[in-house]
Amino acid sequence: HGRILLAPMEGVVDFQMRELLTQIGSFDRCVTEFIRVSQTLLPDSVFQRYCPELDQGSRTASGTPVYVQLLGGDPLMMAANAKRAAALGSAGIDLNFGCPAKTVNRKEGGSILLEQPARVKAIVQAVRDAVPVDVPVSVKIRLGVRDSSLLKEVCLGIEQAGATELCIHARTRQDGYKPPAFWSHIKPIRQMLSIPLVVNGEIWNPDDADQAQQASQCNDLMLGRGSIACP
Repeated sequence: HGRILLAPMEGVVDFQMRELLTQIGSFDRCVTEFIRVSQTLLPDSVFQRYCPELDQGSRTASGTPVYVQLLGGDPLMMAANAKRAAALGSAGIDLNFGCPAKTVNRKEGGSILLEQPARVKAIVQAVRDAVPVDVPVSVKIRLGVRDSSLLKEVCLGIEQAGATELCIHARTRQDGYKPPAFWSHIKPIRQMLSIPLVVNGEIWNPDDADQAQQASQCNDLMLGRGSIACP
């Protein structure tokens, strides 16, 4: 039995939804909706708006830890904002390289960066160096943009940069959210990396969870739409 993490879904999994779902479900962790990082160091109020849990030890009322999630393409600005989130007490920092939204991708954020493995690695490295060693840095990606040809390179870079764990949504950006999810593509990565790996995508029920775990060889699951469809 692995951990179950609640996926960060923009416009859906906000503070109220996290409170509700962690009250009724045994989630091991939540992640905020992504905070967009461009060219500024964001004020404390932005972090507190996305993550009101910062005022209660970075946990929901039922005690589930919440990580602040950042999205952006500039290593220095991502690092500066991660440092601020950590100083405000975030239980961890999560980096989003999975968002397929065109507006986000056009502004050099989210899954489009998976075409630049060295840049992904640089961002993870900068954030890891900026936050205290006891603050975990988790990373979320997809299999790639159009295909998974760069997946191994991206994942190795993330591990080498010092990420605490990696969550893979088992679809490309081009796949969007269309079934199926290609859980088996994660298995070679599982065999290659030593950091914890989390499988995400198209997990709607216990049977899906078993199949995803077997196909990917990951114990840990991240649930998004499935957790809302049937809490």
